[in-house]
Amino acid sequence: MGDRPIPCWPGELVDLGGQRVHVRSTPRGPAETAVYVHGLAGSATNWTDLMGELSDVAVGHAVDLPGAGHSPEPPGGDYSIDAHARTVARLIERVAERPVHLFGNSLGGAVSVRLAATRPELVRSLTLVSPAMPDLLPRYGPARVALSAVPGLGEWAFDRLRVLPAERRLNATLGMCYADLGRVHPERLREAAEELRRRDGLPYAGSALLNSARGLVAEYFRRGEDSLWRQAARIQVPTLVIHGRHDRLVNPRMAARAGRTFPHVRLVLLPDAGHVAQMELPERVAREARRLIYETTPVSIGE
Repeated sequence: MGDRPIPCWPGELVDLGGQRVHVRSTPRGPAETAVYVHGLAGSATNWTDLMGELSDVAVGHAVDLPGAGHSPEPPGGDYSIDAHARTVARLIERVAERPVHLFGNSLGGAVSVRLAATRPELVRSLTLVSPAMPDLLPRYGPARVALSAVPGLGEWAFDRLRVLPAERRLNATLGMCYADLGRVHPERLREAAEELRRRDGLPYAGSALLNSARGLVAEYFRRGEDSLWRQAARIQVPTLVIHGRHDRLVNPRMAARAGRTFPHVRLVLLPDAGHVAQMELPERVAREARRLIYETTPVSIGE
């Protein structure tokens, strides 16, 4: 834990035509492109270490979803999964000339499933880390997210929490997301605390978080051909689904349903990981993702 981790990759605001998003990117070089989509209350920095691990095989672009990280709120205030998927699709069209390796964690996993199902020409492979797919028996964390959909209650809870010191809120969040808090590097903790304090000063921070949560909850009640599980069954690209056995937010038993649903899927259960395995164990996640990238690249990397 004494070694200083790599700094966050540099970022810039990218104009996608009526919507600007902040994107952090690794240096150009490899022919393959990877796009990374974070979870609820997260940001592009959730992928810093994994992007570094994979920077020799794919140029990485991690997006701050509208209203998150350094991205401004979206025009019209649309934080639905559909809107997020359209934003990521426009980003892919902007940064890549061929299909990309798409990564999603938690809410970002739901966004990535919708994108892969509705815009298959943009995706070469799909890697999902604890994807927030609809679960009729959600754990405590998702149940709290569902409560935020109640008008007024979410706003009340957010205002109550915001008066607490950033470090205290951050420790509570990381405690829900990590299996072992000892894996959080002090520098990463400092970066996250600074980011949380910056977000506290943004007038739209609360509405962005609550409306993104409500957008996710809406997917739990969507029925028909456009439901996430129905769409997952139509995804034809090779898919990697990674769960942590100690995930307190997404039950790892959902891996079994993923195995029955995605047509071309490989499941990985990490016995000592939580909800954000790409942050907690980036080397192991990279090893599994690298295998998928090699298997799905038309010409061997390096040739």
